[in-house]
Amino acid sequence: MMRPMRSPALRTLSVLTLGLAALVAVAFATTHTAEAAKPKKKYYFEVAEVKASDSLGQAGKDLVAVTTTQVTKSIGAHEQLVATLDGAPDRAKGKQFKAWLKKKKLSGAYRVNVELISFEEELEEKDDSLNKEKRLIIRLALRTFGETIPDRVMGFTGEGSATVKLDVGKKLRPRDREYAITQALELAMTDALASSLNKLATPQDTPKK
Repeated sequence: MMRPMRSPALRTLSVLTLGLAALVAVAFATTHTAEAAKPKKKYYFEVAEVKASDSLGQAGKDLVAVTTTQVTKSIGAHEQLVATLDGAPDRAKGKQFKAWLKKKKLSGAYRVNVELISFEEELEEKDDSLNKEKRLIIRLALRTFGETIPDRVMGFTGEGSATVKLDVGKKLRPRDREYAITQALELAMTDALASSLNKLATPQDTPKK
């Protein structure tokens, strides 16, 4: 069984099922220090590839589709990111493309690759249950890699991790498992994007001549 990567941006979501219907979710998350009052930079992120580490085997391959959906959703919903470049010149025309980005007040454009690097699933007995009720635990981690458009130079890396605990009653239903995995991916991707944007906002050291 693979152990999840530890990350400074680890988030944990606990979800309790009441009867057959109600779900109450409580998220415990690390908070990021508020940025200065100046406006945050905005970027264009284009999803290039989403994959699972070979070490995850078939379990990882089965998660690529849902991971891709969540990656696209997280990028589209982020306040610092745009997912389309309507009206942009051909990116092969580097100077014109970069000038257009500047005109649109975008600080850069990046092709983003995402890799699911760890996944762990556990179904345990609830300690306080008299009816043999169970709890599903999902732990996963992913990382991002971004390269500049159009130059294809490495721009950033990031990573995020999450743990989701879901009370599922006596029997695990497919929809409960799907819900837990989706929530874990959402939290992990939120952290990975925060990590990526933090890298982009950090001034790079210039080589000494």
